[in-house]
Amino acid sequence: MQANKAIEEIMLKVIVVSAVLLLVAVLLLGVRVFFVKGGQFPNIHIGGSKAMKERGIGCATSQDREAHRDGRRLSSADIVKQIMENN
Repeated sequence: MQANKAIEEIMLKVIVVSAVLLLVAVLLLGVRVFFVKGGQFPNIHIGGSKAMKERGIGCATSQDREAHRDGRRLSSADIVKQIMENN
């Protein structure tokens, strides 16, 4: 019985230490969001990258959404043709 109690105490300590480390990691990751007025996570979306925009590269999901919204339906042959023209 003593061995089980000792194991339970060790497990509880490990769980508490893990929870504290996880909390510290979340706080450190969110310093800019939590403690800076108007702070937000950086935009890592392809469409939000200035370098990608300069190269004409966009997010496939966003481009597909725009194409469907505009009513444009491209066949696979049209897509290949556009790729070949851009290269």
